[in-house]
Amino acid sequence: MSAVITEATIEDLYRVKEKAEIVNGEIVAMPPTGCDPGLASFNAASSLKEYARKTKKGFAVPDNIGFIVNLPNRKSFSPDAAFHIGAKTGMKFLEGAPIFAVEVRSENDYGKKAEKEIAEKRADYFAAGTLVVWDVDLLSEDVIKSYSSSNPDTPKIFRRGDKADAEPALPDWQMAVDELFE
Repeated sequence: MSAVITEATIEDLYRVKEKAEIVNGEIVAMPPTGCDPGLASFNAASSLKEYARKTKKGFAVPDNIGFIVNLPNRKSFSPDAAFHIGAKTGMKFLEGAPIFAVEVRSENDYGKKAEKEIAEKRADYFAAGTLVVWDVDLLSEDVIKSYSSSNPDTPKIFRRGDKADAEPALPDWQMAVDELFE
């Protein structure tokens, strides 16, 4: 007799008491992050909030807000910062993928396994409709690798001293890379 495997649901995700996503039918918990990555994601979300105020199109999303998606291998995202043009959903997770997602590496986001997982998640973002994904690595000279859905294998690189953008997702938005470190 074989065991029945039950896939995690969005209702299950609501009961998790930590940041998590549903990937391959399982709830994948994400440990708390350190000071620098946390502040970098906060600073990115703050800059995005100013862009939303200016354009009155969409809204900034800080860390730990869930996005429900319907991919074969993924049912949710919880980016470190994002920009969403869909409707606000009150106390529930947001519906659909953000148009722009920021993923800030924590201390455990290094090595071959982590690189593979990051690349798979980025591909999932694009499959769900995200236009641009930032891979932020505060320990690298290449601080931001900005991937676009139209050219997913060749990132634009932004370093300290540069102004980074999220074209074509966010026209006329820029953020100084150095602001991530404030």
